[in-house]
Amino acid sequence: MSVRTWSVLLCVLCCLPVSLVAQGSSGVTFAALKTSKFVNLPGLPKCMTVAVQRGDPSKESAALLLKFAAGCVIPWHWHSAGEQLLLVSGSGEAAMKEGKPAGMHAGDYAYLPAKSVHQFKAVTAVVLLDIPDAAFDIHYVDKDGQELSPEQALKPAAPKAMPAKSSSKQ
Repeated sequence: MSVRTWSVLLCVLCCLPVSLVAQGSSGVTFAALKTSKFVNLPGLPKCMTVAVQRGDPSKESAALLLKFAAGCVIPWHWHSAGEQLLLVSGSGEAAMKEGKPAGMHAGDYAYLPAKSVHQFKAVTAVVLLDIPDAAFDIHYVDKDGQELSPEQALKPAAPKAMPAKSSSKQ
């Protein structure tokens, strides 16, 4: 199984029980933010946690709450399904590979078509509602659009070398 498949499976195992408790027999779903169980998932940055609010993201469209620490970046990637995003709190920046970055603030909505390459940066701490049109997956890509493994994409950037100090003796 691929890393992506394992990531989605782990998401279901960790988060789905919260989703099932929140769905009553009448079909109505209520999930309070303060009692939602947020977890880190493999294949996603550690600065982001996920709580499944409704559905099974490994099989179908689902409602996912995402929490980002300030400064968190989800590197360039795409999804097989389109996704609807609603920024609940905080501020961030969404960038499409073929467009200008767009600032997002509480209440802002975005729809990202399937397979569109994008990234997201949390400027402040962010809570974001993500509703993919179908099962959730993530495909990281490099600057040329070549697919990367999550390990490659999420590897911390090498520290930049400090410029050598010039010794000017006068």
